[in-house]
Amino acid sequence: MELLVLLLFFIVLAIASIFGWTSDSRDSADWKPTEGGRRRSRPRLL
Repeated sequence: MELLVLLLFFIVLAIASIFGWTSDSRDSADWKPTEGGRRRSRPRLL
């Protein structure tokens, strides 16, 4: 029964995604600059 509920949950998510009823909650603060896959270090202030 739990497997059926889990499967139904993912189906509902897929349908909501197809119809555009979902949104990306991330904002630009999540996307920090990287250099070669590593976060760019901040310049140090004196």
